[in-house]
Amino acid sequence: MARDNSPKVRQRQQLERKLARRASHDRILIVSEGSKTEPHYFGEIRQTYRLHTANVEVRSSELGTAPAQVVRYARELFEFGNMHKSIQPRAFEQVYAVFDRDDHDSYFEALEMAESLDGKLKNDNKQFVRFQAVASVPSFELWLLLHYENIQAPIHRDDVMRRLKIAIPGYEKGARHAFSSTRQHLSVATRRAQALAARFDARSAPEPFTAIVDLVDLLTRLRPEK
Repeated sequence: MARDNSPKVRQRQQLERKLARRASHDRILIVSEGSKTEPHYFGEIRQTYRLHTANVEVRSSELGTAPAQVVRYARELFEFGNMHKSIQPRAFEQVYAVFDRDDHDSYFEALEMAESLDGKLKNDNKQFVRFQAVASVPSFELWLLLHYENIQAPIHRDDVMRRLKIAIPGYEKGARHAFSSTRQHLSVATRRAQALAARFDARSAPEPFTAIVDLVDLLTRLRPEK
């Protein structure tokens, strides 16, 4: 009997293979404020640890870079998906909205929005979903700088960038290979970020803080697929 090799059958077979390769851990959606810096960083972690896109999806906000817009887009992408990007509706157990304090007017609103969504949305398995804000004060680059300096006092984002460029010559926002460039100091940065978290939180601005450490720890603990 001839095998049905129609486009619809091939598409279904590809989807089935993709789902079969899916690891047993939670499906994670990461939506970032930045269009390059954070996606490149988390994408590099995903590649380094061979995490399948069926489990870890990294996208930048398409509604804008304001923190509230990042949270709204993360919710919309979770609820409605994006068929053009092969993202199914409600196909995640954990959703993370990544944004900076900087001088954003909607920063605290975004924190409240994310908190109000945590444990309130259900996924395609009828499970309540973890919805978390991943904030940095003043910016994502604080996390990278902690790989080289023990920052424990308020610091302006411009000063963070200046000092980071000394530690990583040529570093610019949107640069690739930030994870591989800093990975050897990851344990040091983790301890420093955790020390900050013991003193401050996302609402303690202008005190330095970054929850990037928690997201990095989550991703680096995921095991490669068999």
